[in-house]
Amino acid sequence: MHSQPAYIEHQNKFQEKSTTDEEVLEEQTFELTEKQISNWFDKQASDLTEQLPTKLRSTDPYKFEHMMVQLLNQMGYKGTDGQSLVTQKSNDGGIDGIINQDPLGLQTIYIQVKRYAENNVIGSPEIDSFSGALRRKRADRGVFITTSSFTSGAQQAAKQLNIALVDGEMLTNLMIQYKVGVQIH
Repeated sequence: MHSQPAYIEHQNKFQEKSTTDEEVLEEQTFELTEKQISNWFDKQASDLTEQLPTKLRSTDPYKFEHMMVQLLNQMGYKGTDGQSLVTQKSNDGGIDGIINQDPLGLQTIYIQVKRYAENNVIGSPEIDSFSGALRRKRADRGVFITTSSFTSGAQQAAKQLNIALVDGEMLTNLMIQYKVGVQIH
C-alpha cells in the first residue's frame, strides 16, 4: 500500500501542507512576540516614569545635586571645554551647582535644586530668593529644578527673571531621555 502512487501523492501533499502551516504559524508567532516585546518596553518605561520621582525624593540631597548637574551636562549645557561643579553642602549662598559653558567662564549657568515632596509646590518667594542669589553672583541666567511643581506665580516670576524651570514631570522625562540616574538594561 505504501508503494501505491495515490498513497505517495497523498503523503507528499500532506507534507507540503504541514510545512506551509508551520511557516504561517512561525510568522504569526514572530508578530505576536514582537508585539509582546513592544508592550513590555512600553510598560518598563511607564513603570520607570512612575517610580523615578519617588526614588529621587528619597535620594541623598548632595547626590541629587550631582545628578542634576550631570543631567545638564548630558543635555549639552557644559559646552565643549566647559566645567561644572556642585557647590559645598552648606553655606552655598542659594546656588547648588555651577556650569561654565566655556573655558573662561564667560557664560555661566547657576543651578538651584529642591528635592521636595509632590505636594510641596514651589512659589514665587523661592524664585525671588534664587534670583537674589543670581544677582549676588552677577549672573543673568539660572535653572531651578524640583521634584515637585511650580505655582503660576513662580512661573511668571521665572520668565521675568530669566530662570528656566524644571518640574518633577519634566525632570523625569529628561532623566530617562538622557539616561541620567536610570539603569538601561
